[in-house]
Amino acid sequence: MHEKVIEITGIAPIEIFGVNDQKLKLIRQYFPKLKFVTRDNKIKVSGEQEVIDYFEKKLELMIRYVNRYNALTESNIEALLLQKDDTDRFLEDADVIVHGIGGNQIKARTPNQRKLVKACMENDMVFAVGPAGTGKTYTAVALAVRALKNKEVRRIVLTRPAVEAGENLGFLPGDLREKLDPYLQPLYDALRDMIPAEKLAEHLENGIIQIAPLAFMRGRTLDKAFVILDEAQNCTYSQLKMFLTRMGSSAKFVITGDATQIDLPRNQTSGLLNAVNRLTNVEGIQIIELDEHDVIRHKLVKKIINALAE
Repeated sequence: MHEKVIEITGIAPIEIFGVNDQKLKLIRQYFPKLKFVTRDNKIKVSGEQEVIDYFEKKLELMIRYVNRYNALTESNIEALLLQKDDTDRFLEDADVIVHGIGGNQIKARTPNQRKLVKACMENDMVFAVGPAGTGKTYTAVALAVRALKNKEVRRIVLTRPAVEAGENLGFLPGDLREKLDPYLQPLYDALRDMIPAEKLAEHLENGIIQIAPLAFMRGRTLDKAFVILDEAQNCTYSQLKMFLTRMGSSAKFVITGDATQIDLPRNQTSGLLNAVNRLTNVEGIQIIELDEHDVIRHKLVKKIINALAE
């Protein structure tokens, strides 16, 4: 008789054990020769060494599944336990960028979004320029989350220039963070679709995911990070230059913007198109242009973009 204590890390133990150990009861049925004792995030397994080793491989497979899909149903458990090998065949889905809450598949859904995904795989800096609703930010955030899950980067940094779209942040109640958080809400919304709430709160708390206004980037060097500058049309040329030169080693930068929605004061010009024109032929940088054909919001949004462009 052999014993082994296995620690479950990286996910909540309830994902494997289930409520009231319901999932564990199912797992026990497939390993009748093993005895299980659970406590907190640990599981003690007793039985023949060969069976323990096999169980551990299957447990690792289930943990990888949860990390990938953010979900593990009893049907998933049975499929993984009945799978004859221990390979990650369930990970082979080239069209999916990342799996969100409840296993929701987040994909590049238009040709230009697919170009954006490909560009990010092949270049360290990518500009994604296009109108609202084309999935620029959402696709970029999905790519960042995938890179973090795959341990290609150590952190995600999301930033926006704190320019008021016809509103005055100074009149909003609260301290600086309370004033700025609503402005950064689209970035939080995207992350909440892709990362479980507890895990997201943990990442934000320990700095693995950072969300901050552009001014907070000054003086920093961003190493081993996936960095997204959103709403870049609201950067002046000097601000954009400052941001682009924050790039450290093993970093990935994605800059998104919409030249038709510039909220800068009339006496200031956007640096986005200027930078895009200057950097078009620089090796390692790619420019992706999205248009009304990439709009994936309500069907009226596409009509509105066309009407207002006339």
